[in-house]
Parts: sequence; C-alpha cells; structure tokens
Amino acid sequence: MKAVVLVGGEGTRMRPLTETVPKPLLPLMDRHALDHVLDHLAAHGVHEVVLSSPYLEQVFHPFIEARHGEPAVTWITETHALGTGGAIVNALEAAGDESFFALNGDILTDLDLSAMKSFHEARGAAVTIALHHVEDARAFGLVATDDDARVLEFREKPDDPIPGDVNAGTYLLDPAVLGGWTPGETISIERDIFPAVIEAGHPVYGFVADAYWLDLGTPEKYLQAHFDMFEGKVHGVTYPAPWVAEGAHIDLAAHLGRWVAVGAGASIGARAQIDDSVLHEGASVGAGALVTDSVLAPGAAIGDDAVVTSSVLGAGSSVPAGMHLTDARVSAGVEATSP
Repeated sequence: MKAVVLVGGEGTRMRPLTETVPKPLLPLMDRHALDHVLDHLAAHGVHEVVLSSPYLEQVFHPFIEARHGEPAVTWITETHALGTGGAIVNALEAAGDESFFALNGDILTDLDLSAMKSFHEARGAAVTIALHHVEDARAFGLVATDDDARVLEFREKPDDPIPGDVNAGTYLLDPAVLGGWTPGETISIERDIFPAVIEAGHPVYGFVADAYWLDLGTPEKYLQAHFDMFEGKVHGVTYPAPWVAEGAHIDLAAHLGRWVAVGAGASIGARAQIDDSVLHEGASVGAGALVTDSVLAPGAAIGDDAVVTSSVLGAGSSVPAGMHLTDARVSAGVEATSP
C-alpha cells in the first residue's frame, strides 16, 4: 500500500513559526508532526510514501535521511505550487497502479485507515473521502451524501452555524480516475477533481468515522494538539504532562503547568512560570518570567521578569527583560518592541 502526503503549503497562518520550518516539520513533543503522520500510515500497512513540496524543499531532505523503517519515502520536486489535486496528479507515476491513500500532511488524526480501506473495497469505490462531523461547519465546505454514503456534491461554506460532514483531508483513490489531468498543472482536488469525477458517474463515497481530527493550521490549533495528546485524546499516543525533553534545563524553583512541552536544550530560569505553552529546542525563559498560551520557536528568548501571553515567537527572536507582550507575533530573529 502506498500514500501521497501533501506537504507543499507555506503555512502562512502559522507564521512566524513557518518562516524557517515547513508546517509538517514543526515538532509535536519528541517528533516532527510529519513523523506522527508517517508512523500512523505505517501502522495501517502503508509501506511507501510519496512527498513533494516547492516550499523550503531543502529542509525536508535531512528529515527524510533521518527516517528509518517503514514507510519508505520517495521525494518528488515541484518547481511551483500545484495545489492539492495537482500535487497528487504529479505523483501518480510514483504512486503506482493500485488504489492509494492521499492526505494532508498537517492533519493530526487517529483515523482507522484499515477500516476506511475495507469500506472502499466493499463498495467498489473509485474514490473514498474521509469525512468528519462538526457542529459548526462555517469554517468548512459541506459534503452531501445519500443514505448509502455515496457523495452527491460539495457545498460552499454555510453562512450560519449548522452541523454537517466536512472533508477531513484523507482520501483513498483509484489512479484510473485521475488520468484526465495533466501532470504539472495547478489543480484543486476539492474544486476541480472531485466534482468532475462525481459528474462522470464514478462511485465516490464518504467514510464518516468517530476519529480524532485536528487541522494544525494555526498556532492555537497547534497548541490544542499538544493539549489533546497530553489528555490521551489521540488513540495510541501517550505523553506525560508536562513533557520535558532530555537535555532541557528547568530550574528547581520554576513552575511548569500540566499542559507544557519543553524541547531539548531549552532552559527555564528560577521563579519562571509556564502554563499552556510549547517551547521548542533551545528556547529560553528568564528568571521570574511568566509565559502562558504561547509558542516559542527554536532559540527564542524571553528576558527576566517579562510577561508573554497568547503570543508566538519566531526562531531566534527575543523579548526584553520586564516587557509585557500580549497577542503578538514576533518574526524570526527580531526583538519584540512595546505595543
């Protein structure tokens, strides 16, 4: 079994974290977010994964070289952004002749891919789309299905807060239905490919599962992913709360709340208080500082007695001693200034 994992987005909503690191390579506890995705695929029998991206491509190569065991990784270079559909079409040759999974590389989920595959095969589907039920679908496009779970249409985002099934970003695809598109073109799988496949009469089904599902598209969602992992909401994933990587230095007089992740080489000074926050490798918090609801990228530094709330600090950025910073995003290598 093979899979195509889409890792080409620039992660603009995640800046400044993604100014230096592609979103799929942001850490989630002790591993990259993409490691969690690939490990999940391997657990469901996927032995080879195709990755491609035109954004910060050189950063992916050390990641690929460091991977061991299944799934094996094949890299395809994109000269320009191809969109969700174009990236999949461009990977068809590497994906082979059998049905394959395609999924977004910035989704944290414990979706039962084996059950989805069985569902796909039992219905003789050309395409199966994982669906996630939400109570408020305004942020998503709705997917309408009939009583047999066959997809009827894709609807625009509703104006009112209504419940419904939305595209969860994981697909099982028969490569034969993708042969009408030309590799190298920019195509949307949601707006171009799926509507055309449905109109052509190919069997497209929606697989609704009661699975954990979270799009890591914003710093707030990125923090929530850590909190949910601490609370055991992601099946098969367990971490102590708080989580402190080997090599981090926490002063004995510092306080860490339950929902805190501290990366390798990070340091936290005496009387500092950290709550509901993530500190990446080599980040530092000075004595007496207070950090809540925030993310510190690698090498970010907060001075003594500073207060940082609901903020995101880019790699190598800094907050001067004594400063109060709220709802801020500080770019990589920049010193924060008073609002």
